[in-house]
Amino acid sequence: MLPRLHRAAASLTGNPFAAGDIVHDAYLRIARRPERFLDHPQPYAYAFTIMANILRDQWRRERRRPFVPEPPEGVRVDAQPCGGGFGELQAHWEVVRLLRHLTAKQARVVLLVDVDGYSIDEAAALLGVHRSTLAVTRRRALRHLRTLLEGERAGGGQGGGHGHGGGGGSAGRPRAGRVRRVPAPPDAPS
Repeated sequence: MLPRLHRAAASLTGNPFAAGDIVHDAYLRIARRPERFLDHPQPYAYAFTIMANILRDQWRRERRRPFVPEPPEGVRVDAQPCGGGFGELQAHWEVVRLLRHLTAKQARVVLLVDVDGYSIDEAAALLGVHRSTLAVTRRRALRHLRTLLEGERAGGGQGGGHGHGGGGGSAGRPRAGRVRRVPAPPDAPS
C-alpha cells in the first residue's frame, strides 16, 4: 500500500520529495487511531482520504500566507531574521509551554487561529462550534496568556514551573470553560 500511496501523493503534489512527507504524515495520523484504519472496509481509500486532507490543509495554509515582494536593489536583507532553526525551535517550545496553561478547548482554538492561521469561521467549522463561541474562547485564552506573560515579566520567572514535566494528564488544569487566574505579584497595584 505504501508505494501506491506514494505514487498517488506524487501525482497530486508533482514533487516526489513532498509526496514522501505527505505519506509520512498520513501514516502518523493513522497511527493515532489504528482501529479506524483496520476496521475500514477499504483501508487504501481511508489512507488516501487522510493523505488528501493533509494536502488540502497545506494548500490552504500556503494560500493564506501573505505575498512578500522582493526587496529593492541595494537593500540588504538578513538571511535568517529569526536566528535560524534554533530560534524556531525555541519559539515552538515556548508556544507549547504557554498552551499548557490553557484548557484543552482554549488551546485548540489558539492553535487553529493564531498558530496555524485559520480564520475564525474556518476554525469554528473545524471544531463544530458557532463562530461567536470560538471568538469568546479565543479572547479569554489570549487574555489569560497575556496575564500569564505579564506576571512572568514582573516576577522575572517562568510562571512557577507550571506545565512542565511528564504526566500529560489534566491534573492542575482548570475545568473546561473556566479561566484560571494567575495571581498578581505582591508589589503589583490592585
